[in-house]
Amino acid sequence: MSAFNLHTESPWGVYQQFCEEGKLAYQVTPSGQAVFFPRVVAPLTGETLTWRISKGEGQVYSSTVIHAKGLDPYNVALIDLDEGFRMMSRVEEIAPYEVSIGMRVKLKMSKDKDGKALPVFVKGDIQ
Repeated sequence: MSAFNLHTESPWGVYQQFCEEGKLAYQVTPSGQAVFFPRVVAPLTGETLTWRISKGEGQVYSSTVIHAKGLDPYNVALIDLDEGFRMMSRVEEIAPYEVSIGMRVKLKMSKDKDGKALPVFVKGDIQ
C-alpha cells in the first residue's frame, strides 16, 4: 500500500504520489461515477470520493499539434479513459500529426522537467 494518508493529504498530493508509484489514480462517487481532476468532494453533490487505480487504457477524444518557438512540434490530447473519465495529456513515441481521434492508447509514466511523474500515453493495440 502507498505510504501516505489518503484522508489527510490534499487530493493533488495523493494523485501525485500515485503517479510517482507508476499508477494513474482517479476518484469515484458513492454511485460509481468517475471523477477527474482530483478534488476534495464530488462536484455538485459534495459526496465523499474514494480512490481507484485506472488500467491506463483509453482512446484519443481530440488532439492538436502545438508549434512553440524553439521547440519541436508536440501534441496535446484529450484522452477518454475506459473507466469513464477524460484527461488532458499527450501521446508520445509517434509524430504529433499521426495522433488521430479514436486511436487506442495506453499509459506510460514519464518525467516532467522537475523530475516528477507525468502520465502520458503511447499508441497501443489494446484488446
